[in-house]
Amino acid sequence: MAVSLQEMMAEANAAVARISVAKAQDLVAQGALLLDVRDAPELEAQGRATGSHHISRGMLEFRADPNSPFHDPALRPDRTVVLHCASGGRAALAGKLLKDMGFGEVYNLGGFAEWKEAGAAVEEPVDRGMTP
Repeated sequence: MAVSLQEMMAEANAAVARISVAKAQDLVAQGALLLDVRDAPELEAQGRATGSHHISRGMLEFRADPNSPFHDPALRPDRTVVLHCASGGRAALAGKLLKDMGFGEVYNLGGFAEWKEAGAAVEEPVDRGMTP
């Protein structure tokens, strides 16, 4: 039977706790990975959370699996992961995926805008100058 986006989101939100920026900062200070799952053009246009690690949502499975030739060693099942995207939807789905892959502590910070609005440190987009 087909599953709708609404059902997938409900399942992801039930599996992955949504946390505040303050809680995310505490976890990162304790060694958690702050993982931005937005696409590269979004980071270029909007900037990124200072100290965040970037893996686009589309590559997450490949980067998370230690048996993949594309594995990212920053992603470890024993390391707490705090995800964010633009609004929290992709982060929730990504968090559920990581939990399904055996990651223990996974949290959804929500969106990058929440991070910025809370006054958390950001790296602004690079001024591309005259480059098209």
